[in-house]
Amino acid sequence: MHCDVAIVGGGLAGLSLACALRDTRLRIALVESRAPIRPSGWDARVYAISPANGDFLRRIGAWKHLDATRMAPIHAMEIHGDAGARLDFSAYEAGVDELGWILESSQMACELWENVKRQGNLTLLCPASPRALELRADAAVLTLDDGSTLSASLLVGADGRDSWVREAAGLPAHNIPYGERGVVANFTCQHPHRGIARQWFRDDGVLAWLPLPGNRISIVWSTPDALADDLLALSPEALCERVAAAGGHALGALQPLTPAAAFPLRLMRVPRTVAPRVALIGDAAHGIHPLSGHGINLGYQDACALGALLAATPPWQDLGDERLLQRYQRARREETVLMQTTTHALRRLFRDELPGLRALRNLGMNLTNRLPVVKNLLVRYALGTI
Repeated sequence: MHCDVAIVGGGLAGLSLACALRDTRLRIALVESRAPIRPSGWDARVYAISPANGDFLRRIGAWKHLDATRMAPIHAMEIHGDAGARLDFSAYEAGVDELGWILESSQMACELWENVKRQGNLTLLCPASPRALELRADAAVLTLDDGSTLSASLLVGADGRDSWVREAAGLPAHNIPYGERGVVANFTCQHPHRGIARQWFRDDGVLAWLPLPGNRISIVWSTPDALADDLLALSPEALCERVAAAGGHALGALQPLTPAAAFPLRLMRVPRTVAPRVALIGDAAHGIHPLSGHGINLGYQDACALGALLAATPPWQDLGDERLLQRYQRARREETVLMQTTTHALRRLFRDELPGLRALRNLGMNLTNRLPVVKNLLVRYALGTI
């Protein structure tokens, strides 16, 4: 089988790229080992989706099918330092309806999956996994686990941080383990959250409370491995009290909605995200600390940029030409490097205990909170409008 673009990985980035190419002349193949499933209750893995990426999901036809009763708008953000400092952002002050939305990962994945199943120019290979890769002058040839072969003018690796495609193509990745895990869980809360996302920089890590529909929140506690183990070992009731206390009981008492889970955190830099006949997107192309909530936003923008480039390519152009693919790499490098550098620096800033640093970083937060022009620039960047 031959196609124009073969995408390995049916996660959010890979699926969104496939959908972005639905109205093109290109023949697409998507290789994925298993279809996404919805949990019986609430998904503990949620994402903060920026308005720019909400627009992207609208353009590819996914947003209108998402269940609005499972989405929560972010009307404001409160960021607390580790010595009383505070930084506030408001949709009202920014002149927008919301700063973003909180969505369950599985809801987006399942809707995108349904879209690609109906896509006329796409062949869905599932369950299937790649076993071998040969990069020829005229095509990338995949051998799948069932022995069949798939050739493509362009192979896209959208298969996560431990990307098989990236390794097979010889594209190096430099990992910096943080010695931390992100502990996630969902809760019902005693008091309404009013669409406010809250974040605390604490001595034991970074704690985020993200609004869910109704009186519900999802939390991400990025914390050293030892404390993550302690949190996972707590009873549901004890975890509720621990999380409520860590947030100063801002929403009153908490009740468990989902069991706690955890995932390891690391910074991953990929110097080259393209090679002849190969391009990487999403977590295969970069990894950042989750304190910014921008992980999937970067992945969606990868898919948006690569999709736009491929859609605009004339029929005579070789999609696997590295000179063409370098345009995608250049387009995405600035935002990716900026987010990696910023999140890495913030983590170090609030983890280091050099003399006077605590007072200085909290002074900086309070000063920023009093400068409307600076705050507006930060909000506009987060919205994707600058």
